[in-house]
Amino acid sequence: MNGRTDKGRGGEEEEALQSVEERYTEWKSLIPVLYDWLANHNLVWPSLSCRWGPQFEQATYKNRQRLYLSEQTDGSCPNTLVIANCEIVKPRVAAALHISQFNEESRSPFVKMFKTIIHPGEVNRIRELPQDSNIVATHTDSPDVLIWNVESQPNRNATLEVNNFSRPDLVLTGHQDNAEFALAIGHSEPFVLSGGKDKSVVLWSICDHVSTLAADQGDAKSPGSGASNPKPSAEGPTVQARGIFQGHDDTVEDVQFCPSSAQEFCSVGDDSCLILWDARTGCSPVVKVEKAHNADLHCVDWNPHDVNYILTGSADNTIRMFDRRNLTSGGVGSPIHIFEAHTAAVLCVQWSPDKSSVFGSSAEDGVLNIWDHERIGKMESSAVTERETSPPGLFFCHAGHRDKVVDFHWNVSDPWTIVSVSDDGEKTGGGGTLQIWRMIDLIYRPDDEVLSEMERFKSHLPTCT
Repeated sequence: MNGRTDKGRGGEEEEALQSVEERYTEWKSLIPVLYDWLANHNLVWPSLSCRWGPQFEQATYKNRQRLYLSEQTDGSCPNTLVIANCEIVKPRVAAALHISQFNEESRSPFVKMFKTIIHPGEVNRIRELPQDSNIVATHTDSPDVLIWNVESQPNRNATLEVNNFSRPDLVLTGHQDNAEFALAIGHSEPFVLSGGKDKSVVLWSICDHVSTLAADQGDAKSPGSGASNPKPSAEGPTVQARGIFQGHDDTVEDVQFCPSSAQEFCSVGDDSCLILWDARTGCSPVVKVEKAHNADLHCVDWNPHDVNYILTGSADNTIRMFDRRNLTSGGVGSPIHIFEAHTAAVLCVQWSPDKSSVFGSSAEDGVLNIWDHERIGKMESSAVTERETSPPGLFFCHAGHRDKVVDFHWNVSDPWTIVSVSDDGEKTGGGGTLQIWRMIDLIYRPDDEVLSEMERFKSHLPTCT
């Protein structure tokens, strides 16, 4: 039969919902075994982006750190950029009983709101400046990129007064249509990169402004301020684009700088292409990888430890790893490996800041997977059943979310601690879920170290009983 009845679709949806709940119930029972620490925070409004800010205090058992979140409201109150203070419990401090006890409908005591910025339009992406993580860029439902100094911005109350929006420290203009998701900031220099519905990749430099952000917000605008502004208006000093790069045939969904150069970057889009660019050679693609995936590309990340490796995630449910020295074969994309475990579109990929071969991926299936590509091919001596049930390279599956995991971020200050947000408000009775978690180190440490530690503790077991 070619068609499906509504009853059949309803049955499939019910079965899928049941499997998600079963997976979640099983995950909760394994928390004391799998995690060194976990904080679950029920959100009032959905969040599409989460990023770590600077660490500002170290104590005996906890560190305190900024966290940036977006709030997507229903229009009854403004959209906001939220700065939170988080307490991060140090490794091997939390008791197993403590981390397993949480209420899905409560807010975590480890996450406290610090400041609210009333954002002119929804907040789709947040990216922090590596040179000064108090400065962040945001994408909204407009052609512009907004730059904020979150420390100097005043704390605002979320009211619906007309023109009550916070004023960005800089407005980056250059797109001809809305640019909502593709956003990156250079690792080595304060350059900003964006992609949008105009099929363009746009590059700015904020070098001349970084040291004085929010110090002087005079009324005079720089040349080029006639470009379209966000609605509601996001007035502020404007910066014109350093370059506009054309090469995509559809919306640009994500962009990323080469970790070693602010002049080299890559982009992916709904045209299924991965494109590499070099601003020093002009505004045309250096390499255009056709059919990098079999569907729209949603995300890309460039390995900060080895600049030859690039990750892409797609609506075809896969993550692909490319070597930029050999990107294509026969005119189409030639990945060195395809990672398959997700059952829905991949929304975010990110390399670990701690180990060059490790990365994470999150998807619409509600799962955040952790992979190690160096483990591929090293499973030959394992049991056949293990090889059959575990996709190559996959070594941890975070199943604490019950709907699509829209964003996550590794913590550079505490490299195995991850923050993730999901759009599962219907299941939690809130606006979605934020989780901060760290897997137990026995999972990712070298096998010989783990076995040696287990051997040392074996002698203590009789005394424990």
